[in-house]
Amino acid sequence: MGLSRVAVSLAMVLAAGPRAARAPGLALGVCRAAGLSTLGPGHDEVTRAKLAAQEWEKHGINKPTIFSKIISREIPADILHEDDMCLAFRDISPQAPTHFLVIPKLRIPRISQAQSQDTQLLGHLLFIAKTLAKKEGLDNGYRVVINDGPDGSQSVYHLHVHVIGGRQMLWPPG
Repeated sequence: MGLSRVAVSLAMVLAAGPRAARAPGLALGVCRAAGLSTLGPGHDEVTRAKLAAQEWEKHGINKPTIFSKIISREIPADILHEDDMCLAFRDISPQAPTHFLVIPKLRIPRISQAQSQDTQLLGHLLFIAKTLAKKEGLDNGYRVVINDGPDGSQSVYHLHVHVIGGRQMLWPPG
């Protein structure tokens, strides 16, 4: 890794100022944005998703996720919304000018594992996503993404809805 990339990354973290204190994962996001690997040589989002799938297979629902820790306030986050069903917060590694997540407080590991009794909760997540997108000024549109399983590059086994906007989205996405 070149020294200039490290200097740029460090400058980005320093420029973040007080935001860095609210988002402990900011350095991770800056490293990703600068193209620096956060897991070592050869790792990328696909590799992260495969590692997360292996962890899920090994530990299942018993191991808390980063999202469980955000819900319990063990880990700080820039929270946009909270109610009895869900929590919404800014992504620590934004892929666009606006990028936030909406997560259920009830842990559903994958969208493909949702049950019929989760229908109201799933609708609520999308309604909150829409409401927050409007508050964030995404009047020209935005993308809503739910990754599912290893092939869907799901990296946290706690259902989460990405809302990404503030720029022109490209198609196909991946």
